[in-house]
Parts: sequence; C-alpha cells; structure tokens
Amino acid sequence: MNYSAIQKEDPQIYEIIKREEQRQKEGIELIASENYVSTAVLTAMGSILTNKYSEGYPGKRYYGGNEIIDQAESLAIERAKELFGAEHVNVQPLSGSPANLAVYMALLQPGDKVLGFSLDQGGHLSHGHPLNFSGKLYTIIPYFVDKETEIINMDEVEEIAMREKPKMILAGFSAYSRSMDWARFRAIADKCGAFLFADIAHIAGLIAGKQLENPIPFCDVVSTTTHKTLRGPRGAMIMCKEQFASAIDKAVFPGVQGGPHDHINAAKAIAYGEALKPDFIEYSKNVIANARALAAALQTKGYRIISGGTDNHLMLVDVFGSKSITGKEAEKALEKVGISINKNMIPFDPRKPLDPSGVRLGTPALTTRGCGVADMKTVADLIDETLARREDELALAAIKGKVKEFSLKFPVPGIE
Repeated sequence: MNYSAIQKEDPQIYEIIKREEQRQKEGIELIASENYVSTAVLTAMGSILTNKYSEGYPGKRYYGGNEIIDQAESLAIERAKELFGAEHVNVQPLSGSPANLAVYMALLQPGDKVLGFSLDQGGHLSHGHPLNFSGKLYTIIPYFVDKETEIINMDEVEEIAMREKPKMILAGFSAYSRSMDWARFRAIADKCGAFLFADIAHIAGLIAGKQLENPIPFCDVVSTTTHKTLRGPRGAMIMCKEQFASAIDKAVFPGVQGGPHDHINAAKAIAYGEALKPDFIEYSKNVIANARALAAALQTKGYRIISGGTDNHLMLVDVFGSKSITGKEAEKALEKVGISINKNMIPFDPRKPLDPSGVRLGTPALTTRGCGVADMKTVADLIDETLARREDELALAAIKGKVKEFSLKFPVPGIE
C-alpha cells in the first residue's frame, strides 16, 4: 500500500502504521478471529466510497446521489446469496454484535427467553452475557458442554429447551472446536416452538469454502462477521428466510444503525467474490488441516486440547492443567517473541476470566500467508520453547529471532 499521503500529512500515524506493518510481517498470528485481507479488499476500504451517505436500502434511500452506491451494495447482496444459498441478505451491519442485536430486535421482545451457549463454555458475549445487551434485555437460559467429552450434549439442550420453552435458540460460538449439529438444533427448535438463530462469525469462511455444513437450510436467521475465516473487511451481515426479511431490515435500519459504510460494503462484495473462486475451497481445507496438525503437534508435547481436537480453525489449549502456566502468562510470554494468541477460559474453568486456564489458537491467518501442515510442527516447537523458557529474557530474545526468520518466509497480503 502507498502511504505517502499519510506520511506527508501525519507522520505520527504513518510511523504507527509502518510499525504495525513490521509487526505483522515478522510475527506469527494465531488469534482465531484474525486474518489478512487481500490488497483489493484493503484498497476498497480506503476508497472514495467512504464519502457517501446512504441511509436506507438500494432503491429506497433517504439521500440523493446513491444510484452508483446502490449497485455496489446490490452486488454484495447477490454474491452473498450465491455464496451461502440465502433467500435474503442484509450486508449493512457494521460489526457482529450490532448484527446480533438487530436479530434480537427483529424476532423478540425485551424479556423473552433465549437459549444460548454460555460464554465460559465457548459462546459469545452477545449470546447472553449479563454485562452485554443480550443479558440485560433478555432472559438468557444457558446451555453447556458435557464435562467428560467437552462437547455440546444435544440431549441436554433439548431437555433444557423443552423445560424452559425459549422464544429463540441461538447456536454459535467464539471458542468451540467442534461442528454444530444444525439439524438437531432445528428439530429442538421446532419441538419447543422457538426461532433458530445461528451465529457463524467464526466459521463462515469454512462454510463458504464447503468444508463445514451450511446452517442456512436449517435456520430462520444466520448472522456472521465478514472477517475471520471469510477473509473480508471488519463488518457483518445477516441472512434469513424471506419471511423475516422486512423485520431484519427494519431492525438494522433504522433500528440499530444509521447510514451504512459504503466503502466497507464494497470490500465485502470483493471478499465474497474471492470466496466464490475455486482456490477459496482449497484455502478452507488447508485452514482445517493446519488446525488439526497444530493441535496434534501440541498434544505430542503434553498439552491438553479441549475436547481432544478440532473440526474447524481453532482450538482451546489447557495450558494451566498441562504446564502449570496461566492463560495470561502464556499470552504475555508469547507476545514477547512475536506470537499473537489470546488467553481464554476453558469449560468449567476454576480460574478467573482475566487470568484463565487456557489459550485459544487459530490457523486462518497463517494459512492465508501460505503456511502448511509441515509448518505447524515448527509453530508448536516455538510455542513450547517460549513457554518453557518464559522467565529467561535472553532465551526469549533468541526465540524472537527464530519467529522472525520463520515468518519472513511467508508474505502478508496487502504488505508484500
């Protein structure tokens, strides 16, 4: 990217951008919700489309001069429909939580019961955490994983649903490494008379890449972010059956948002177009293969992987139970050598959320850079060596050099 205009106008921001560029080039990105966008997506986000204001929807705007913007948003909608097989798509949500808020507003009334995956088991803040809008405005009934298998027990989900009779069941996660049983969720929702809402923010790219089952045929509404495995700009979208289209659109605008971000919607259209190409299927396969290889490599070094493995792009690692290291300590140590991860609670974690027993790792970003299964052993070696020598500053400096040497073998889209 050419940052000469920024360099001239604001040298301080220019230096920050260049330092972040260097960090990304020289580091190993294992945060499961992060990825690298293409140069085309990156360019669209910095385009003159940001100048336009477009409250409303294509053909029904509250400002003039949107005839060209309408074409860009319509293109994003049509590509998303093709990618996921959705009847209706709203591409305007600015982020995942606002998208989920719009779904709640469209389908529910404040106080209604929602059955959602508990945050400390792998769910998301917007699935019912008491400090989030979802927990404040709605009556949340949590479901959990089985203590032995650490996998969602669908019989228990059905038992809770039949006892509580929620108005909506929310299927989705931010830290769960197994596949979701969409058909069983649908059957349970039908049995108790609930709407079925899936949040596929983490796995949308793996669904688009035809590696995981598509929830669209089973669900009333599906939300997703457009970054993470989908490899688009920071944003979100909502897909639904046609019967919910009007309610969803009204909930997004004017319900929770004003004008959409047209430059981001254009970038979404580009990302959807990229995901429709055959090489995105290969990318999605590689993301999962790399995740499984990384999990296996860590297991050989004595790390316990929650539920025993992964079906998708991420894994939870019990570093406290395996190595007597807290998640916070692991995150800080790895950050020192240029490996980015996040601390994360594990199911039934005895420790506190800000210093939990686990860490979450993901392979979307490394896979985008071209890393393969064989490289995951190297990554596991670097993680293990860092954690084993986390109190030795000289050793950490040497490991940082190894991380840099490894990382520079793989180009970063938009930078190189």
